[in-house]
Amino acid sequence: MRHNKKFNHLGRTASHRSAMLSNMACSLIKHKRITTTVAKAKALKKFVEPLITKSKEDTTNSRRVVFSNLQDKIAVTELFKEISVKIADRPGGYTRIIKTGNRLGDNAEMCFIELVDYNENMAKEKVAKKATRTRRSKKAAATEAAPAAEAPAVEEPKAESAE
Repeated sequence: MRHNKKFNHLGRTASHRSAMLSNMACSLIKHKRITTTVAKAKALKKFVEPLITKSKEDTTNSRRVVFSNLQDKIAVTELFKEISVKIADRPGGYTRIIKTGNRLGDNAEMCFIELVDYNENMAKEKVAKKATRTRRSKKAAATEAAPAAEAPAVEEPKAESAE
């Protein structure tokens, strides 16, 4: 029986899997976004997010722990110098997986995984979404339009009296 054995082995031996995840994590840290299959991206997310959390505390021990997982000095330096500063106030959820469709050759589900704080396009879309709100009810639109029309009339005399 395989109760509570949820770890995805990705069809690889343990050494191959750890080397692959280490290489993918280094690529993600260096390039901020990589394209891969959905299964590998989910495994990478579980691998890299604890390392990013560890990088918030810049001590010798945390650097050694992260280096033992990544085995790449350039990636470790970039993680501690740039990425940890940018994600310092974020409580978790440092990566985002966006599905892109199926691969042409073998029809594998593809996606790209990226660091959340490094995609300016997504940040702009969130701001735009919050600014626009639509109401579908005519009754609600009528009640909102009436106070909105009265509010500038009230504000204008205040501005004139201040001058």
